[in-house]
Amino acid sequence: MRTVNTVTVSLRALRRNKMRSILTALGIIIGVGAVIAMVSIGNGAKAQVEAQVASLGQNVITVFPGSFTSGGMRGGWGSASTLTVDEAEAVKREVPNVLGVSPEARDRAQVLANGLNWNTLVMGESPDYAAIRSWPMADGAMFTDQDVRSVAKVAVIGRTVADQLFPDGDPIGKTIRIRNIPFKIVGVLASKGFNLFNQDQDDTVVIPYTSHLKRVSHHLNINSILVQAANADAIAKVQQDITDLLMQRRKGREQDFTVRNQVELAQAATATADTMTLLLAFVAGVSLVVGGIGVMNIMLVSVTERTREIGIRLAVGAHGRDVLLQFLIEAVILSSLGGLIGILLGVGFSELVSLKTGWPVLVSLVSVVGAVAFSAAVGMFFGYYPARKAAQLDPIEALRYE
Repeated sequence: MRTVNTVTVSLRALRRNKMRSILTALGIIIGVGAVIAMVSIGNGAKAQVEAQVASLGQNVITVFPGSFTSGGMRGGWGSASTLTVDEAEAVKREVPNVLGVSPEARDRAQVLANGLNWNTLVMGESPDYAAIRSWPMADGAMFTDQDVRSVAKVAVIGRTVADQLFPDGDPIGKTIRIRNIPFKIVGVLASKGFNLFNQDQDDTVVIPYTSHLKRVSHHLNINSILVQAANADAIAKVQQDITDLLMQRRKGREQDFTVRNQVELAQAATATADTMTLLLAFVAGVSLVVGGIGVMNIMLVSVTERTREIGIRLAVGAHGRDVLLQFLIEAVILSSLGGLIGILLGVGFSELVSLKTGWPVLVSLVSVVGAVAFSAAVGMFFGYYPARKAAQLDPIEALRYE
């Protein structure tokens, strides 16, 4: 009952100075609202990056060309590719826990169809490409291994290319000309949108890599190798096995390739978002501390104003711990109410930002609970000194206070 009475007295004291209580809680409200909003926006950005990384495929390992030395000529990362189709086939044949491999050849070209033309990315890939990239077909089917072996003139196009060259009809079975070479369209890829590098993934034409090398680009080497590991646990081992195999085939030459997995790409991509979220949360946390200082300041003023009231309570038998508890409760109530209102403000602001700018937001339950707990802790921490000062007042001196 004593605790209930103390809470009642604390609420009555806060109601007596409504405006001052509201202004005191305002610092906590703004602080908690800022924490919720900033963390939500940061988490939304991180989730968007992770979704874009996931759109590149599941358990994907990519072999890129690295620096090279040939005779007296040296080049930096990606300046020339020494990767070959034979090496891609060796990876598929000799490395365990590999589900699919696609040698990649890339080039931009002006393509023509239906009396229209469009500049797009022409990709040479294997039939495993769609499975590696987790890219379903919207219509038609992927080309086959037989198409690769026969250097067939067949193509699968992205949604953007289909919309640009065939705005009024079904492209399946139609002909698209790549550098004046006719390719029959056998499939249309489902829409994927923009990727991590702000490139339209749907703006592409995919043909067998043999057709790309022998008919379109006339290159001997490929640009990269896509590999899909059997599962996430096998990625590191497969990555190391690929490196060992390719180095073995180079017979002592320096490493002129780089092997990267999707986890590393995701970590690099989300590092900036994590840093920004942490920075924004820190700045918002500072405002919470400032709000806590405001709580302590007002509680000190309240102790001074209510010195005679405290003296009377102590004189009629109240213990110092009762006075301490009363002022602590007042500080915690101010901070907790400010925290709850701040949550509503933060969530509302996050949704407003998302609505106006199109940015994704992700309200985290952890950040909500953490903000409320932190605001209550701020109230207790900054309210303790004024409460202790009130509890240690001498009753006789407090009754004399004017």
